[in-house]
Amino acid sequence: MSNNIAKKLTLTSLVLMIFTSVYGFANMPRAFFLMGYGAIPWYLLGAVAFFLPYACMMAEYGAAYKKEKGGIYSWMNSAVGPKYAFIGTFMWYASYLIWQVNVSSSIWVPLSNALFGEDRTGALSLWGLNSTQILGILAVIWIIVVTLISSRGISAIQKVTSVGGSAITLLNILLIGGGLLILFLSGGNFAQPVTGENVNVLASPNPAYQSAISILSFFTYAIFAYGGIEAVGGLVDQTEKAEVTFPKGVVISSIVISVGYSIGIFSIGCFTNWNEILSNPNVNTANVTYVVMNHLGRQLSLALGSSDSAALITGNIFARVSGLAMFFALTGAFFTLIYAPLKQLIEGTPTHLLPTKLTKLDSREMPMNAMIIQGIIVCILILLVSFGGENASTFFNKLVTMTNVAMTIPYMFLSIAFVFFKKKKDIQKPFEIYKSYTAALIGTVIVTFIVGVANIFSIVEPAVHGNWSDTIFAGGGPILFAIIAYILYWRYENNYIK
Repeated sequence: MSNNIAKKLTLTSLVLMIFTSVYGFANMPRAFFLMGYGAIPWYLLGAVAFFLPYACMMAEYGAAYKKEKGGIYSWMNSAVGPKYAFIGTFMWYASYLIWQVNVSSSIWVPLSNALFGEDRTGALSLWGLNSTQILGILAVIWIIVVTLISSRGISAIQKVTSVGGSAITLLNILLIGGGLLILFLSGGNFAQPVTGENVNVLASPNPAYQSAISILSFFTYAIFAYGGIEAVGGLVDQTEKAEVTFPKGVVISSIVISVGYSIGIFSIGCFTNWNEILSNPNVNTANVTYVVMNHLGRQLSLALGSSDSAALITGNIFARVSGLAMFFALTGAFFTLIYAPLKQLIEGTPTHLLPTKLTKLDSREMPMNAMIIQGIIVCILILLVSFGGENASTFFNKLVTMTNVAMTIPYMFLSIAFVFFKKKKDIQKPFEIYKSYTAALIGTVIVTFIVGVANIFSIVEPAVHGNWSDTIFAGGGPILFAIIAYILYWRYENNYIK
């Protein structure tokens, strides 16, 4: 092995890798839209009660199973058992199906902003179909095209992802730097007041987030903002002096990311008044990023002394750049995630657990049959949700809630398995942050409780306001996938094990 290949990650490079895999730009405008400044303490709580202890668990898993090919299935199988591992892994995979439903429907929002400087998806109308139904049809077409292209290999997509990543970095600089500059040029006057009579920065300005259940349901958004830390576990064996550097990297990353989110949410309030800009019924969780960036461009231009017409042009440019950056980033992520989780499910689980036709790889080492079935399932889910008779804003909000719930529930499987992992003495643990079983048990209880409670409130909250369909979609999806996983394992148990 050459010296270049053997080179280990330093503390700085480790922190940067964790930061880029977790930090999401759109989380900040979305958080401000839902909770205003009140999102900040929830994001800080999410870092302390979820991100930090969970990342440490992933680090220990990664060190113990660094030679295993099956990813999280191998982790849970060794710690608990194959049935638990398969159900947890299948639900993790299924969460990406919900992610595909969300992104394939909402990716047209950044594209609209890139082309027109504003979100026009809510005004779509054709052949008697409303905007939500047209978006659903576009999403189905997108799934078909991406499935066909990705099945042939995606080396060209890496360039798109690279461009998108660089553009997202630029958006972060614009948002935080621009917001703080506007605050300075305005003499310290916040567009969204932080002091004064009847001002409560911990309360949400959003009418939909006034009850205790609604506010608690927001915690799922905060947890979801720290998603992607499963990748952290795979970096342990590549880190210089891992037993010292890795804990430091995780702690520093959690501080940097949580503070970064907090500053970003705070900076939006420097130039955005919620009631004036975000109370518009056409603003939703899918397009709020571009609404905020358009407004940032206008306000920054005005603060620098430009005319109203020049400010409008600047705002349009900011929205177009934001839309283009997010479109590239989401496209790159989509081409990867449409096959990577599926391939891990196939490679990680035992032979015969899944139907043989699904596990067959073609000449390009791609699971083409499984990708086709996956595409059909995602298209059916898209059509079920998009033809549910709701407007575009409600449609997008429902998709985001579904994604948050589906993608955070697998965290509970991994955190519960961790306490069994720590108890087994026969598992070699070359790297440990939780030095005792008691510490591991406390960490497991905290993470599982936090994620469980947040998801319960997120699922129940729509029903409290009479939106039973949202509750059914948010909670029913993971339950359905758990039942499917159980049936598949029951079939495997009876036909092959016995």
